[in-house]
Amino acid sequence: MAFEKGLTQSEKAFNQYTEISSIFAKIVSEEFILTWQWWLGFALFIIPWFVWFVFRKKDSTGRLLLCGLMTIILSLIIDLAALSLGLWSYPMVIIPLAPFLFLPYHFSLAPVAVMFAIQIKPKMNPLLKGVIFSALAAFGGMNLFDAIDFYNPKNWSTLYDFIIFLTLYFTAYWLTKIDSYNKLDNG
Repeated sequence: MAFEKGLTQSEKAFNQYTEISSIFAKIVSEEFILTWQWWLGFALFIIPWFVWFVFRKKDSTGRLLLCGLMTIILSLIIDLAALSLGLWSYPMVIIPLAPFLFLPYHFSLAPVAVMFAIQIKPKMNPLLKGVIFSALAAFGGMNLFDAIDFYNPKNWSTLYDFIIFLTLYFTAYWLTKIDSYNKLDNG
């Protein structure tokens, strides 16, 4: 009986979530769309990839894209956990498909920033580079997003953001050091 009750409650929660998603879609279409904040968020979704495509290290494209993909996956996992615990929120919604996530951060800003950080000055001490990258992202980027209402850290410390960015950077950096990137044989 408990399982059936759980299914009923789950369906009720899903219906509430669907209603909330509809409310967010209405907010985007009536309040946010075509404001300077919406255009900025939209630009942050697209422009970093164009810049990366032009300035990427061409012979490392596959390796860097793998790092970017890992950054997307990890940032989404961390964000979903934090959002479900109410640790922070994203008041500005660019695309109502995922109203609780700031999609430009996950699918553009974070992965492209990590890929650029890895390819710039490849001989630099990785610990120093990771600390500089994480400090710029956390204390610069996240505080800027807080100031323009793209991010609401609630009681979340920027130092924790720093640790998250350091984790994202070093996970991606570790992927670049894997030596088993050989072509698959056709036979």
